[in-house]
Amino acid sequence: MTQQRHNWAVRIITETLVGLVPGAAETDTKVIVERPHIAPCGGRDTWSGSPSGVAERIAAALYGVGGQSPLEAAEAAKRARDLGGEVAALMAAEAALKAAPWYPSRAGDLVHVHYDATTAGSDAFGETYVVEADDAHPGELQLRLLHHTAKDDTLAGCFAPAETPDEPLYQLWFEAGAHLLTIVRNGRVVHDGRYA
Repeated sequence: MTQQRHNWAVRIITETLVGLVPGAAETDTKVIVERPHIAPCGGRDTWSGSPSGVAERIAAALYGVGGQSPLEAAEAAKRARDLGGEVAALMAAEAALKAAPWYPSRAGDLVHVHYDATTAGSDAFGETYVVEADDAHPGELQLRLLHHTAKDDTLAGCFAPAETPDEPLYQLWFEAGAHLLTIVRNGRVVHDGRYA
């Protein structure tokens, strides 16, 4: 559902941007965003890109990064030499995490992450973690792996870190992606990645 919303939004935003210039086609349209400098320096700071590139950024900010984790989106932008896109993907993900109505996580929260089968031959599998107090660091929380369905034990449990982060779900949110997470608090689903 998130991917469909994302794709739908990209298409609508792209068509709207191209439609700003009567008779224009997407292939010959460029979006320029500029900020003039205040006198006496003059000059301008500018950014330019394709309408679909702008639409991707807007849709990612509104609906998350489609079927990609923030880390994957940032790496894709880095490969495309789009520093702004790389930073935007990471900042939008952090903002989305902190704006979630269930944030911050609490002791007792259950977090399930689903992984699709990969082209490298790995079967689909899931992991379930619990957020709990960290005995080694009083007042802090950590993730502990409860169960997994991976055929290979080495694939499971990588998000139960040895060092406690400020937010135990931070690494999961960025590396796996919100679209793959289901978070349960007090027996109720508070985040369903398919629809969040």
